[in-house]
Amino acid sequence: MTRTVARQTAPAPAQPRGGARTRAGWTPWLYLAPALVVLGGLLVYPVYQLGLISFLEYTQAQVSGGEPTSFRGLANYCELFADEQFWQVLVATVGFAAACVVATLAVGCALAVLLTRVRAVPRLALMLAALGAWATPAITGSTVWLFLFDPDFGPVDRLLGLGDHSWTYGRYSAFFLVLLEVVWCSFPFVMVTVYAGIRAVPGEVLEAAALDGASQWRIWRSVLTPMLRPILVVVTVQSVIWDFKVFTQIYVMTGGGGIAGQNLVLNVYAYQKAFASSQYSLGSAIGVVMLLVLLAVTLGYLRLLRRQGEEL
Repeated sequence: MTRTVARQTAPAPAQPRGGARTRAGWTPWLYLAPALVVLGGLLVYPVYQLGLISFLEYTQAQVSGGEPTSFRGLANYCELFADEQFWQVLVATVGFAAACVVATLAVGCALAVLLTRVRAVPRLALMLAALGAWATPAITGSTVWLFLFDPDFGPVDRLLGLGDHSWTYGRYSAFFLVLLEVVWCSFPFVMVTVYAGIRAVPGEVLEAAALDGASQWRIWRSVLTPMLRPILVVVTVQSVIWDFKVFTQIYVMTGGGGIAGQNLVLNVYAYQKAFASSQYSLGSAIGVVMLLVLLAVTLGYLRLLRRQGEEL
């Protein structure tokens, strides 16, 4: 006698209807809506106004209402790109920003690793000192660093035996002095962020690499760097944005751009064009160029990292 066993099949999960699927798709945007509204008011509208003014004839005469505003199209950009000083300032800005980013990342990452090696009291002291540097206003920090390297009263020249050497007189020494101040006030962000990332890495992974005979540099390059890639992307992009639009340090420490403008960067150059020369259209055009350069650098860097991640 044969018995037939009926197989029971589990009921298929109910598929969400079109309306439910649509609501689920809009839910993240509803949560992001308040932030998007704030960003739209604080970012989109100023960028729109910046781009609009860069296409107009907008000088002190138009600001005071003495003459009507006229549309110039790309004439402001043609005038800007024909200016040899603009290209010199652009090259100087890119080089200075790149040096600041590399130095900031190197110092911040090295101190982040150091924090994992020292005891609690030295770690707390280093963290407090770094956060104090981070919290110091840029104009205050610039004034302090300018005093430290002052040729008459500063202690640095005396300690180094340089006499009355003026650091702000030469072009490269002035850029180097500003770089030190920028790194001093920027590395705490990198240090704290990378340190938090290192502490999140499982200790077993680092112990296994050490047991395999890997040096500290090899552990950092082959183990920590791939695992900290998202964090390193954030701090690098943030440092590029900060250092590319440095203004206060250059303006204060070099007296508005150095002797004969030898230490100008794009932000100070735009300020001189817009407010010192009342050429607001050219100043806005420089701002648009800075925005496009930052977007290009950031997107290019992210694309490069994504390609490297796919190869790995």
